[in-house]
Amino acid sequence: MHATSGRTVRDLRRENRTSVLRKLYFDGPMSRLMLGPAIGLSSGSISNVVAELVAEGLVEEAGSVDSAGGRPQTLLRISPGSGCMIGVDVGETRVRVELFDLTLTELARTERALPSTGPRTARYDVELVVAHVRDGIAEVVRAAGVDPDRLLGVGVGVPGIVAHAPEDGAVVHGQTIGWDAVPFERLLRRTVELPDTVPYWIDNGAKTLGLAEMRFGAGRGARSAVTVLFGSGVGACVVTDPLGPGRALEWGHLTVNVRGRRCRCGARGCLEAYAGAEALLARWREAGGTPPEDVDEETALTALLAAAAPADPDAEPDAAALAVLEETAEYLGAGFADLVNLFQPERILVGGWAGLQLGAGFLDRVTRYVTEYALRYPASRTTVGLGTLGPEAVTVGAALLPLDDFFARGGRRPETAPRAPAPAWHAALADRVTP
Repeated sequence: MHATSGRTVRDLRRENRTSVLRKLYFDGPMSRLMLGPAIGLSSGSISNVVAELVAEGLVEEAGSVDSAGGRPQTLLRISPGSGCMIGVDVGETRVRVELFDLTLTELARTERALPSTGPRTARYDVELVVAHVRDGIAEVVRAAGVDPDRLLGVGVGVPGIVAHAPEDGAVVHGQTIGWDAVPFERLLRRTVELPDTVPYWIDNGAKTLGLAEMRFGAGRGARSAVTVLFGSGVGACVVTDPLGPGRALEWGHLTVNVRGRRCRCGARGCLEAYAGAEALLARWREAGGTPPEDVDEETALTALLAAAAPADPDAEPDAAALAVLEETAEYLGAGFADLVNLFQPERILVGGWAGLQLGAGFLDRVTRYVTEYALRYPASRTTVGLGTLGPEAVTVGAALLPLDDFFARGGRRPETAPRAPAPAWHAALADRVTP
């Protein structure tokens, strides 16, 4: 049976279930009476949808509130135990794996360090990263005592550009880490011991950071924002729809200085060659600073900040560290100005371990340069600030990828579609095609 718009009744029922689930998830608990006007459904439709969701264990009662002159209204909420998701952050110093229930309460977590020294390509050895993800998933599932069949999916945030191929699923093009068309989803499916029915959702880490901050962090309530993942390198995600997934930007490879410093991508003059933490530490060393040897970048950046602002009030700040930080603030300010001019966002939000470590005081300096380089009108309507979800934001956003898909399906798991027979001409021409 089809509705007049061309959508089937089944489509409409799924969309109604999706609307109720999303409203309860992001704005609940709510009563049936509140839900109707909030999502534009009749009381009868609300009653039918809620009855289905309660019967399936996806929605449960959560107390009651007084009504104006009538009997108390029963509140509804998403049932936390009705499913769980795994979020993975393939970061710059470690692989973090977290298991969440349906309300994003953390059930278990683990971290596995990546090599802190040596070439970046060795640090991101594909077999090592896959093994870390495999072992991390097995550990959190075992620690929480969760039946793998309850998993709605595994979301993974990775560095680089993610494309999709029919045979391999998600394929990662991570030029700065030596990943050239790595069939990451296929490798995980072959290695991780989970049921074949558990879907994988793999996307850029800046994009999963943006998803988390828009839904639950500093971007909540904004109609548009750009989130910046500032770590060893820099990346960004632009969001123009608060409920949409956003779009990852290779912002760190915007050219800011023609024939400038060599970037780790191989090109010259990229923003990342001046503003990423790796470049910042290299420039400090070149300016006469003394970064600690044989430590990870987080520890080295802590040393740079301590040199620029010594805890001892009688100690002299390191002039080279101060100069490098000021120059970095200007490069970032110019890069933020480009984001302002291009996308005119309400907010620019900075996350990632380096961004959080540099802190709000450093962003104040960046903002001053934004006003110098950006057009006045859009700059006056954009605020710059830190993300509020901390270093776990990427894993939270990664876990939202399977959750979003689950809600889009109306709270139903993917169905295995029957394989249709191939057209007759396939068989007729098969012998004529040379391999």
